[in-house]
Amino acid sequence: MTVPIPAPISGPISGPISGPIPAPISGPTPVRDTLPPLTLYLAAPRGFCAGVDRAIKIVELALEKWGAPVYVRHEIVHNRFVVDGLRAKGAVFVEELADCPPDRPVVFSAHGVPKSVPAEAAARQMIAVDATCPLVTKVHIETARHADAGRQMVMIGHAGHPETVGTMGQLPPGQVLLVETVADVATVAVRDPDRLAFVTQTTLSVDDTADIVAALRARFPAIVGPAREDICYATTNRQEAVKAMAPLCDAMLVVGAPNSSNSLRLVEVGRRAGCPYAQLVQRAADIDWRALEGIRSVGITAGASAPEVLIDEVIDAFRARYRVKVQLVETAQENVTFKVPRILREAV
Repeated sequence: MTVPIPAPISGPISGPISGPIPAPISGPTPVRDTLPPLTLYLAAPRGFCAGVDRAIKIVELALEKWGAPVYVRHEIVHNRFVVDGLRAKGAVFVEELADCPPDRPVVFSAHGVPKSVPAEAAARQMIAVDATCPLVTKVHIETARHADAGRQMVMIGHAGHPETVGTMGQLPPGQVLLVETVADVATVAVRDPDRLAFVTQTTLSVDDTADIVAALRARFPAIVGPAREDICYATTNRQEAVKAMAPLCDAMLVVGAPNSSNSLRLVEVGRRAGCPYAQLVQRAADIDWRALEGIRSVGITAGASAPEVLIDEVIDAFRARYRVKVQLVETAQENVTFKVPRILREAV
């Protein structure tokens, strides 16, 4: 369920920070009183969502149950730090099922897969564990339901993104039409404008998607949409926190991966919400300190695939260079959890 989001915050809010803030990094540092002052605004919610947490746990439990190696089709989530950590424990990441031996378990990533992938795994008699986020699975179910009702499907998403590929792959090739922008809506060729439905990728910009949906409804008044918004609660909450934080900041850093859709959307949302210098960094080592010279305030958030340890690392790097005051900007609280698949809850 989506946690209700209060109205945007009109000014800075101080409050407790979830998770420990690390001590300054070791090694010689300037005397604290000589460091320039800096306010760090920390967005909440940020970082891991329930679907990402579940997917990582699935790989870890699979390794515990069957031992290494466990194969994972595609990156389990879009974060190099997370993927490298699981690889060190014995996970092997591949792009196609053909790269997996039939006698070892395979995990499908949190982004979801086309219907043909589990069918191929079953034909090869493989142990397959589906780590698809339940909120993505919901979109898959919607797609199949509309198709069964005779409606042609339109998907709002990014071409080539694993989630888009997986959702479009729930139906035979050519049965789902992809639109990425408002301009695409004007040219999309449909079979019957009175028998249409749309779904969306779960990690899109809330505002951009609203514009595309409005364009679809204007051109195709009979189009049927989801009963509830497909963009997931975590994407929505993180974007709302950034909108509240952006006007307070001279600069903003989004901790996330360059192939993470929800992380890239946070950068875009931050810039549009009043913080022109909003940049994506994977680790503290990626921070461009020269670009931050003379700033007095920085906002920090993280995409849904970024662990809190990387946010702590960024805060630690600022504390080595500034006299830091941390303030929390909280727009929602999240308490969503998802169960792991039954096969991992059963004894060996």
